[in-house]
Formats: sequence, C-alpha cells, structure tokens
Amino acid sequence: KLIKLANNENPYGPPEGVVKAMNDAWKYGNRYAAPDGGIIDAIAEHHHVKPENVLIGCGSSEILKIVDDAFLPDHKLVVGVEPTYETVYRFATNSKAKAIAIPLTKTYDANIKEIIRVTKLNARDVGVVYICNPNNPTGRIVPKDEIKLLLDSIPGDIPVFIDEAYHHFVDDPNYEPSVKYVIEGRKVIIARTFSKIAALAGMRLGYAVAPKEIIDQLRPFVMAYNTNVIVKFGGVASLKDTANEARIKQLNKQIRDRVTNELKAMGYEVIPSQSNFFMVNVKKDVTAVAEEFLKKGFVVGRKFPPMTEWLRVSVGTDEEMKGFMKTFKEVFPAQPTAQTKAGN
Repeated sequence: KLIKLANNENPYGPPEGVVKAMNDAWKYGNRYAAPDGGIIDAIAEHHHVKPENVLIGCGSSEILKIVDDAFLPDHKLVVGVEPTYETVYRFATNSKAKAIAIPLTKTYDANIKEIIRVTKLNARDVGVVYICNPNNPTGRIVPKDEIKLLLDSIPGDIPVFIDEAYHHFVDDPNYEPSVKYVIEGRKVIIARTFSKIAALAGMRLGYAVAPKEIIDQLRPFVMAYNTNVIVKFGGVASLKDTANEARIKQLNKQIRDRVTNELKAMGYEVIPSQSNFFMVNVKKDVTAVAEEFLKKGFVVGRKFPPMTEWLRVSVGTDEEMKGFMKTFKEVFPAQPTAQTKAGN
C-alpha cells in the first residue's frame, strides 16, 4: 500500500457527521436539480455575504478555470509569482493568454511590490492578478498589510484573484482572510475548497466569493450540473463542524512542526510553512528523489521549477510521517562529520 504525501490531502478522511449527511443524500441521486442541502446559503452565511456573492464549482479547480475563461481571453496577462499553483498559468496558456510570473524573494515570499510595479506597468493588458495565500508549494502567507497594499496600489478595475485553499491551516496573526474586500465591493475573487481541511478532495466541491457583478460574469462559464448532490450535503455539514476543523488544524501543526524540526536538526533547510505541507531542500533534483521514495512505498511531491531541489511533502498522519522520516534517512543517509572522519 502506497503512502500518499503528494497532494496535500487530509489523511484522516471526513468526520462521521459529514459522512452521514452524504449517505442520507443518496435518495436524491436520481435528479439533476436535486435538493442541494442549502449549500449556497450555508456558504453565504459562513462568510457574511449574500447568496448572490457565491458560486460553487467542481472543486476550486473549476473556479480557477472559469476565472481564466472570463478574464483572460486571447493576449491578456495574468500576473502572479513563481512557483505557485501553476494550474492558473496552464489555463492561461491554453486560452492564449500570457503569464508574468514574478520570482519569490530570498525568504521565499511573494514580492508584492514587484507585482504592483509590473501590474501598473502593464495595466491595459492585465486581465487578473493571482495570489495563492498561503502559497502552494511554499506554505508561505502574504500578510494582511501586503494584501491591502496590493489592492490599494493597482488600478481598481483589475480583478485580484486570491486562492485561499489552505486558509484553514494558518495561525500566523499577520494573516487574515480577504473576504472583507468582497464585502467592501472591491474587485476581488476569493476561491475556497472542501478538498483540504474538510477531507472531501475526491468528492469535488469548491466555490468563489466575489461581488455580484463578477459572479454574474463567471456564471456563464460554469458547466451545467457541475457538482453532485452528495457533496453539497457534505459541504453544509462540514461548514457546521468547526470542532473537527480545529482538531485537524492542531494535529497538522503538531506533526508538521515535529517533522520539520527533525529535518532542520539533520542539517536540512526547511521553509517555515503555514499549511498542511512543507518544502525541504534535498540538494538534488527532486524527480530522482521522488522515484527513490516511491520504491519504498511513499508518494511525495512533484517538481516546482525553478525550485527543482526542493521537495514538497504533504503532512500525513503521525504514523505516516514517522514512516516518512525513517525513509528519508534511508534515502539520505547521514554523512560522517569531520570529527568522525578524523577519529577513524
């Protein structure tokens, strides 16, 4: 059996209450426009917005796709950082738009001032600015004051798309969710997903929160009947289960911090993460490293150019991560120190 530490999933699965809500919804499976459990209203209430500000998708991946369809026609530009969740750039390329990807800073953070400069310089051609917060694959946040600086500094008619897929794992006080800017009426689109902390990755449910005029622009690009009835009921139950969310957040932090501290003690550089994954510098191409882990039963993260020697590892259960560390030490055996060599 393979241990999956590659896709930033919740390794514990959905809680009992969410499973029950989904099982109870099977009776509606024969209808296209089945009862939806009140998912739109539940999301709107959760974020203190109106139902007209919410659009659901087949995971947040569909939200990324329809934002591309709506705002990145031929020759338009998307501005963001590199590396980040590259799907947005791939969608842009497919629609013949172009990406301006700004390198991360020396501390692996988004260079917001450079994003502002490039966006203003190309203002006529920029279709959307994309911010993944926390960023995937680094796990680094964009602090709340820098989000505000970005929104205050670029032309107000350029949409800013903030992907908050990993929002629930953050405990840094310098971070805050950006839904408040939607409530203010700014041209901001927030993407959220039930795939991560809610453990519904295989069920496919995500959503956008945005001003009504933007939701109206996005809606024509949504595929009809894009989300199944089962996950809608599961999503509503998940939003209510704040206790399980807090439990998963604490477990993730506890295990992540233990593993990353152990790696640092072994002499490896680890980027401080605010998410359910982390990056460690293994000082060799990660494609070959991933193959070595696979031989030993572990699926670990793919390559994220230009950080080709940084391995992204999803945080698994306590048992899985103990197995990961054991395997890591087999793949990267400790090198004798100078003192040990001299003693020999």
